[in-house]
Amino acid sequence: MTAAVGVERYNAVARFLHWTIAVIIIGNIIGGFFHDALEDVVNVMPLHKSFGLTVLVLSLVRLGWRMAHRAPPLPAHTPAWERGAAHLTHALFYVLMIGLPMTGWLVSSGSKYPLNWFGLFDVPKFGITPDGAIDGFAHEAHEIMGWVAVALIVLHVGAALRHHFVLKDNVLRRMA
Repeated sequence: MTAAVGVERYNAVARFLHWTIAVIIIGNIIGGFFHDALEDVVNVMPLHKSFGLTVLVLSLVRLGWRMAHRAPPLPAHTPAWERGAAHLTHALFYVLMIGLPMTGWLVSSGSKYPLNWFGLFDVPKFGITPDGAIDGFAHEAHEIMGWVAVALIVLHVGAALRHHFVLKDNVLRRMA
């Protein structure tokens, strides 16, 4: 899709990281929620873990990139409450993009199953005991954050579509 003339966009690196992480997260949420149902078709969990670790690394890169590069401005007509909601939503996304993989890593560390990255190399585990307090916390936090991510994704996509189709401004085009 060609960006509209005069639309200030996120740079190519930010757009690549945004869409790559978004696709992986959506796939990982689906895989995480339906891994039991898919068990007879494919062993989802090794892929879920590998993609989760990938999200962690890409999100740290994205956070560093974002800190070094300013975001394009929101339209001047954007009310203060909406600007605040956008900033809060983006901050929560960063918490989830780092927190979900970290809690998954903790869960995997308490498991008897190996933790590796797409079978290419082993990933070190934390010294977590199975069924201990940290393991239980990590399981609960991982699941809750997964549901929060679903809600935030729906909110984010809904807001982007509202900007594009209702307000007809260039907010969505900034990331296109």
